Amino acid sequence: MQRTPLIAANWKMNGSAALAQQLTVTLATLSLDTTTVVVCPPATLLTRFNTPGNFALGGQTLSHESSGAYTGEISAELLQEAGASYVIVGHSERRMLNFESDELIAAKLKQAVSSGLTPILCVGESLQQRQQEKTQQVIARQLDAVYASQPELLLKSVIAYEPIWAIGTGESATPQQAQATHAFIRQHLAQYDAQAAETVKLLYGGSVNADNCAALFQQADIDGALVGGASLKPAEFAQICLAVTKGAKE
Repeated sequence: MQRTPLIAANWKMNGSAALAQQLTVTLATLSLDTTTVVVCPPATLLTRFNTPGNFALGGQTLSHESSGAYTGEISAELLQEAGASYVIVGHSERRMLNFESDELIAAKLKQAVSSGLTPILCVGESLQQRQQEKTQQVIARQLDAVYASQPELLLKSVIAYEPIWAIGTGESATPQQAQATHAFIRQHLAQYDAQAAETVKLLYGGSVNADNCAALFQQADIDGALVGGASLKPAEFAQICLAVTKGAKE
């Protein structure tokens, strides 16, 4: 099953209008006809990109409500008005630092899809959970919270596996470790919708950089990456985009 590669940049609480312009110029030099690129900057920078371009924009989170008295939150509609067509949901930092539960993440993903945004759902285990050999158990729980009762959302989702122990640490799962977990995710998703499980894009996120991306992209069930720190370096991010295009499943 051929799946179009996708590379998503998660700037987190970093970046500037100058960086937005620089990345726009850099990406404009690339031929990305066979790759989807999504840039997820802080919400205040969404309107600072020169669009339309050869990439899409995404938010880093959204509210599970469509509007109302929720100070500091941002709705799907507001993200769309700012130019976003994707949104990250359930990033491990949101789960840990903002105490987002599986139930809240499920509500956010449903809100994203119903509003016309494509959610990038993040799942992954901590170092302690991996050491206890609970990786599959943890990821199954996170997936079940969303898709067990809402399998129709799977076709409209992107899923990113981000081992928490590899985020921002410089450590990355080996290509074989990442592939094994991605294969498990695809197998687990098949119980909800076998066709969707074959077509949904699965991304790897965890200290992805220009040096390790090519080997990751050669794995059968890895369709791209959710890139953190390296996405703040336009030249390196461009190398990652080119690597997934070159390594697209043949």
